[in-house]
Amino acid sequence: MELGGSEYYRIKGFLGKNVPKVRLKEAKRSVRAITRAIDKGYIRACHDLSEGGLAVAAAEMAFAGGYGLEIWLKNVPVADDPRRNDYILFSESNSRFLVEVSEKYREAFESTVKEAYHALIGRVRSDDSFIVYGLNGDPVIQTDIEKLLNSWRKPL
Repeated sequence: MELGGSEYYRIKGFLGKNVPKVRLKEAKRSVRAITRAIDKGYIRACHDLSEGGLAVAAAEMAFAGGYGLEIWLKNVPVADDPRRNDYILFSESNSRFLVEVSEKYREAFESTVKEAYHALIGRVRSDDSFIVYGLNGDPVIQTDIEKLLNSWRKPL
């Protein structure tokens, strides 16, 4: 996982040696696929996985939409075997996006982005629960978006 220079490592006091690499072919393929899906109206919301990685992108999307969500880390495509939940949650690898797609567009979306790495990693909830299931299937984060938002607003 590419955590070198990440916000997560900065908070933990680490520097790290695996800084995010730009993989031009993969980046171009991903951006084109996401752009096509947006143009076709399949994507309700989209957030890049930059500063803070998946964890921050998911939280910010939940804040903006006002709905809870569930994420299954075992479904997140990764280049290597991370063995740690925090690595998947906070990796800042380039050219990755978290998108919300309505169930009615799921097949069309998957067909549109088939040449890019993608996976169903979660779902929007009708309540305000924010739950992340770890690699072993147990919850590693279980809160509500109001508590999460209050923590996010507080200075470190």
